[in-house]
Amino acid sequence: MAVLAWSMMGLALWHFTVFLPDRFWGGIVGAFAGAVIGAVAFGLAIHAGGVPARDETEVITALQGAPGALLGMAAVYWQGIRRERAAG
Repeated sequence: MAVLAWSMMGLALWHFTVFLPDRFWGGIVGAFAGAVIGAVAFGLAIHAGGVPARDETEVITALQGAPGALLGMAAVYWQGIRRERAAG
């Protein structure tokens, strides 16, 4: 359940990319991938590679995915800007 909570937090934050200029590497799909992968990876990193049990999943578990989602989207955005500048 924790992985589901983390990925849903990434999905929720991904919806706000509509307010940003589309400079994500891979467009809106790249932003989606960055948000979900970042949220799950950050959640796993917090828990040392393990996934909390179903009974241990709480609201705070979902919030733990938020920093990872933001970092993932920032990385994809930065990569998109870098590739855009390199192309000319």
